[in-house]
Amino acid sequence: MPRSKSSKRWLQEHFDDIYVKKAQAEGYRSRAVYKLKEVDDKEHLLKPGMTVVDLGAAPGSWTQYVAEKLDGRGIIVALDILPMDALPDVTFIQGDFREDEVLQKLMNVVPERGVDLLLSDMAPNMSGAAAIDIPRAMYLVELAFDFGNKMLKPGGAMLMKVFHGAGFDDLIRLARLQFDRVVIRKPSASRSRSRETYLLAKGYNL
Repeated sequence: MPRSKSSKRWLQEHFDDIYVKKAQAEGYRSRAVYKLKEVDDKEHLLKPGMTVVDLGAAPGSWTQYVAEKLDGRGIIVALDILPMDALPDVTFIQGDFREDEVLQKLMNVVPERGVDLLLSDMAPNMSGAAAIDIPRAMYLVELAFDFGNKMLKPGGAMLMKVFHGAGFDDLIRLARLQFDRVVIRKPSASRSRSRETYLLAKGYNL
């Protein structure tokens, strides 16, 4: 079946992408690593000895970066509905974060109130219809946020993908009640046409 013009354009753009080329050259599993790296360079999120949970981890570039920064000292738990190749010093759970059984598995391997940093790059399969995609995406964000409320240490932080649309402003207001500092980041590696941004919340205070 021949490719459509739009898919050909996407493929061409993908392979011409400087971040794709950089990830290949530096041995990372995807270009997404540079979104996390840019935020970490500015905010100093990662330090050896931390407990880090990475939601929506596959194919694993964020987890790779976290493992490098922790350098064998700390706990890293990654979760995704898709399979992910193993990484040293990483516990991986394959499953749907929306399912209670999968959530329980995750909570069983993370000390209660023991998470220093919650990362979430989760997103639903996009249909292209904002009225469908944004509520699906926001539901994942809300689930991740609730998990953070249960599991973050006092002073902990979260960095999660969020999409502008219904529910965005309410989420920011809630985050500002529960964290000392809340900002929105749009890393350079996040494509300009994408609605995605990243909510950074530091200093969990509940």
